[in-house]
Amino acid sequence: MPTPIRIIIGPVRLDATLDETPCAGTIADLLPLHAPVHEWGDEFYFFLPVELGPDGTSTMEVEAGDIGFWPPGPAVAIFYGPTPISPDERPVPASPVNLLGRVEGDARVLKEAKGRSEIRIERR
Repeated sequence: MPTPIRIIIGPVRLDATLDETPCAGTIADLLPLHAPVHEWGDEFYFFLPVELGPDGTSTMEVEAGDIGFWPPGPAVAIFYGPTPISPDERPVPASPVNLLGRVEGDARVLKEAKGRSEIRIERR
């Protein structure tokens, strides 16, 4: 079954869902997570102590609201707008990410969390 989660960065709280994939399941098993958060354009990311390679969902094609796992990090990325390598308003990851899930609603509200230093992800 998909895993309903809540993402908390500063004043922003967003509901999201992790998919039913082995990679997403590994991340769900780590919940709750509390980590330093970093920014790359309109992307938040945080590192995890897991090593997972690319899977069948691995892609460079993401949309605002997508949640991905970046194997080289290893890190989880939450995309909500263009990144430094985006040619337009769509996010582009630094390299392929495994799709983990999706934010419910408008992910652009994450702009209100810019400059924050911590992220929390929990089951809801």
